[in-house]
Formats: sequence, C-alpha cells, structure tokens
Amino acid sequence: MHAHTQKDIRASFINASLRERNALVVPDLAQVDWANLDYFGWRDPKQPLAGFIVVPVDDEPVGILLRQTEQRTRTRPQCSWCEDVTLPNDVVLFGAKRAGKSGRNGDTVGTLLCENFECSVNARRPMPPAYLGFDVMAARRRRIEALRAHAEGFARDIRDSL
Repeated sequence: MHAHTQKDIRASFINASLRERNALVVPDLAQVDWANLDYFGWRDPKQPLAGFIVVPVDDEPVGILLRQTEQRTRTRPQCSWCEDVTLPNDVVLFGAKRAGKSGRNGDTVGTLLCENFECSVNARRPMPPAYLGFDVMAARRRRIEALRAHAEGFARDIRDSL
C-alpha cells in the first residue's frame, strides 16, 4: 500500500459527512509500516464503536467509516477478510453506510473484521506446513492476495452505490 498524508486520508472517505471527515482523529502516519499493509485501519478511543479503513482501489485510496455493532456474537466468528483460523484476536461485526444517495437512504453493508484491523499481520504470519512438501510461502502469498481482494471488493461495494 502507498503511504498517504492526513489530507489524502480525510479526502478519501466516501461514506462520511464533511463534519465526520473533519472530526477524524488520524493516527501518527510516520509510525505506519505502509509496505506491509493491504489496507489501513484504525480505531478512535474517543469513539469506541467507530472504525476507519482506507483501502486502495485502482491505486486510489477509498476511505470507509465503519460502525461496530454493540451486541457481541455468541460464538467466535472468523474474519471475512483475512480468514485467519487461529483467531489471535477478536472479530466483530461492522456496518458501513453505502456512499451517495443509497447511504443517505439508510442502505448499509456489514462485514466481520478483526476488531483492531490486524488482518495484514494475520495474512503474513507463516502457517505450519499442512503436509510434506507444502509450500508455505505460496500459501502466504495466496492469503495476502485473498485479503486484498476481499478488502477491495468491500470498498467497491460501498463506493459503487454512488
């Protein structure tokens, strides 16, 4: 993923009002390891149910404001994006308004994601070999490609409702 400035990130949000974009608390971008991210996500401690992600779509950043549901799931779900089966962190249900008129009419899309957006780390963690001769690095590359495809597909779904 390419490095972005705070200005780029604020401008990229497609399902947030101008007031919401201006109120964004963007983390320190100098500390971000952009080379090992498939999407950039963060939580704002002042808004415990809000989540923010920026996903590259056609080399352009697409920012999406997410809302975590207040109700936790009864079982441990699997993240829809990184599909990590070891579940090193909590997975929660996020909802996002669609962009444009449909979002203003209340249309939303939901997805199960790692609570603190650890998907890039999960996809890059080497998995134990499943059998003799198992190509661990090829499996890792497939997981990273799948994560990118899931994130981009979600962003396109939100964006293409414009």
